[in-house]
Amino acid sequence: MTLGHIAFLGSGETSLAGGRIFENLARLIPHPLRVAILETPAGFELNASLVAGRVGEFLKTRLQNYKPTIDLVPARKQGTEFSPDNLEILKPLLQASMIFMGPGSPSYGVRQLQGTLAWDIIRARHRLGATLVFASAATISVGKWVLPVYEIYKVGEDVHVKDGLNLFADFGMHVSFVPHWNNAEGGVDLDTSRCFMGMERFEQWRKLTPKENIIVGLDEHSGIIMNCERGVCDVHGVSSVTVLKSDSAEMYASGASFSLSELGNCTRPEPPDKGIPPEVWKMALDANNATDDETPPQEVLYLLEQRKQVRADKNFTESDRLRDEISALGWTVKDTKEGQQLVKS
Repeated sequence: MTLGHIAFLGSGETSLAGGRIFENLARLIPHPLRVAILETPAGFELNASLVAGRVGEFLKTRLQNYKPTIDLVPARKQGTEFSPDNLEILKPLLQASMIFMGPGSPSYGVRQLQGTLAWDIIRARHRLGATLVFASAATISVGKWVLPVYEIYKVGEDVHVKDGLNLFADFGMHVSFVPHWNNAEGGVDLDTSRCFMGMERFEQWRKLTPKENIIVGLDEHSGIIMNCERGVCDVHGVSSVTVLKSDSAEMYASGASFSLSELGNCTRPEPPDKGIPPEVWKMALDANNATDDETPPQEVLYLLEQRKQVRADKNFTESDRLRDEISALGWTVKDTKEGQQLVKS
């Protein structure tokens, strides 16, 4: 099985920087491009569909060269007709090659998704090659520990920690994410960095988490793309990301790359369906097998993109090497007037 890419954005999913991250991901995704946008993190808001719809309209325009199909998934609240356990509204997730979750409330998102069919499908689809993209509140939700921003910053509750969806639990990693890392909306009078918490309250929250917790701070309009197959994290956007451990802090500027091992000892789930209910895994497999069997895996598409770049640089020795590597994976590259074409060997 080929694990899909995972992208985390500190903010600005509909900004110029966010658009570039989506486009970088779209280039690596087999056609047709199907994007499912989950409404859950903002499901408590009366305009949840509008919040997701704006992202959908942005992607339809930004990724128009890829002719995307955009599906909104109104999985807003358990116990209602728009429940994250309602298979009828979740069907687009089974066909999606990219799944996005964004703004809203981190703790609400966790409360509505934890242990649901929607969350199981998302995890299964990633293990079958789908790309996952998280921004803002959803970025916090999928980590090991949640920074409850609304409760502390808006309601005035004491600093506390909540359990997250823990996407990386089955990969043996303990990682938490904090977007809006460099926020400065408070100006000189109020420290709103660290997702509006400020340094003092953030440090209080951090001390409430275990020492093994690794925190990834994402500056606004910046993010990372995790290549789970190659074990690399690439930094994109206008600023940087920070990897905070109990004994160190490393900042990586846009354009930099670092090893996924910096976020813990990442191990591929074995068996592939580890932690996913058997009936959900079968459902995801059946949907995956129903798609075009001639679709190249992401690893091949990544190598193809690399070859395109080295050919543009007239590095034909490296181009031939990449062609041979692609061939070893069962695909033949043909150079045509329209560009590179892949044919199943």
